[in-house]
Amino acid sequence: MADPQTSPSSSFSELLPPEVINMIGRLEFMARSTKEGSISGRHTSPHKGFSVEFAEHRQYVAGDDLRNLDWRVYGKSDRYYIKQYIEETNMRATILIDASGSMAYTGDEASALGQHERLSKFEYARHLSAALTYLLIRQQDAVGLVTFADGIKKYLRPTAKPSQVRKILEELSATSPTEDTRCAETFHEIAERIPSRGLVIIISDLFDDAEAIKKALHHFRYKNHELVLFHLMAEEELTFPFKKFDDFRCLEVDNRRLNIDPATIRASYLERVRAHLKSIELACGQMEADYVPVNTKTSVPEALFSYFSARRGKG
Repeated sequence: MADPQTSPSSSFSELLPPEVINMIGRLEFMARSTKEGSISGRHTSPHKGFSVEFAEHRQYVAGDDLRNLDWRVYGKSDRYYIKQYIEETNMRATILIDASGSMAYTGDEASALGQHERLSKFEYARHLSAALTYLLIRQQDAVGLVTFADGIKKYLRPTAKPSQVRKILEELSATSPTEDTRCAETFHEIAERIPSRGLVIIISDLFDDAEAIKKALHHFRYKNHELVLFHLMAEEELTFPFKKFDDFRCLEVDNRRLNIDPATIRASYLERVRAHLKSIELACGQMEADYVPVNTKTSVPEALFSYFSARRGKG
C-alpha cells in the first residue's frame, strides 16, 4: 500500500526523521491475542466467519451458505455441517502519552534525534508515539491517541485512515508537558472509554503510586486489551549522580523547590526508585503485558529495534 499521508510541515520531519522511517519499514507489529475489528486484516479475530484458517464445524441450519458445507463430513455422517473459519481483522491501537510536568525533564545524558540536541522525556515519548503510529497505519491498523496529565487532555479515537498520522503528529506537536500526574485515575477513565478489545500502548514515567497504577493496569486487562508499557526514565533519575548541595525544582507544582544535599538522600532515593520499577515490572509480568523500560540516553531507533526484537523472540 502507499505510505500514510503525512504533513510536509517541520513537525513531521522532526517527529519522524529519516532514520526512524527507514527502520520502521523493517518492522511489523502483530497482535498476540484475538482482536475485534471491522475489516479483513492480519490479526486474529475472536469472531468466527468464513476466512482463511479453519476453526470448527457446526451443524447446518436453514439460511446458511451452501458453499460452506463440508461434503466430506456429509459423506461419512449423512449430516450437513458448516465449516467455520477464524477471521483475520485489523487491530485497534490506542497510544497513551504522559504529558505531565515531570515529562519535561531533560537529563545531560539524554539522546538526540533529528533536529533536537537532547530529548526531554516528553520529546522522546512524542518520537516513540509518532513512530508507532506510522508503523501501525502502514499495516492498515486503526490508531488513536490519548494525551494525559492530571486527567485526559485530548482523545483522538482510533481510525485506520492514512490521514490519522497527520492528525496525531499535529496533536503531539501542539502538546506541552504541564500539570501534576494522576496516572492511575486517568487509566481507569481511559479503560472505560476505549471501545472493544484492542492494543493499549502507554508511554509514561509513571510518577504515581505503584499500587494504584497496578490496579489501573489490571483494568485494561479486565477489558481484554493487550497492554504494552514503555516506562521512560532519564539516566539521572535512575542513578541520581548529583553531588552539589543545590535547589531541586518540582516540574509539576509551581514554585516548589527543595534545597538538599544529594549525598544524604541518594541511597534511600535509589532504593525507592528500584522498588517502584520492580513493582510495575512484576505486575506487567503477571498480566502478560509487555514491560519496556527505556532510558532516554538510548536512542529512539535503538529502543524500538530492541523492543521489536524481544517481542519477536517471545512470539
